[in-house]
Amino acid sequence: MSKSIIVNLLRFVVLVFIQVFLLKNISVYNLSTPYLYILFILLLPFETPNFLLYVLAFIIGLTVDAFYDTPGLHTAACVLLAFVRIIFISITVQKDGFDNEPEPTLSIMGFRWFFTYSLVLTFFHHFFLFTLETFDFSELQFTLSRVILSSLFTVFLILISGLLFFKSKERK
Repeated sequence: MSKSIIVNLLRFVVLVFIQVFLLKNISVYNLSTPYLYILFILLLPFETPNFLLYVLAFIIGLTVDAFYDTPGLHTAACVLLAFVRIIFISITVQKDGFDNEPEPTLSIMGFRWFFTYSLVLTFFHHFFLFTLETFDFSELQFTLSRVILSSLFTVFLILISGLLFFKSKERK
């Protein structure tokens, strides 16, 4: 097996473990719940084929659904996240000249791009997840506040993990 497959398999197991056994129990007034497991989809290499990206998003969503007892909510949100990731990367990577980079990490892509990338994709994931979960327009204000606060909390954890666990490199 190549190094990339082993790293991503380990990342999958660690992120699901952290999400299920640590972050599942963290909620701030039922308004802000972090979903750090989406970092697995965000950090997949650029050259990951779209079909494989959808399959991996489906698998991690299904795994989290199994532990959260939410039949299909996280799976649907993760597949949407994979779709938005493909669009976002196709728009920004060629335009910003990041064609030679192997994966979208904070150390490789830089803070501004990675922050925008993680914020946009996290917002789409959380909006779809909480809208499916509530499925009631009378709760729109509560749902939007949950989306915004949870997205900010999740992006904060993503940035902290990016600063802690990825070696810094000088961009050319």
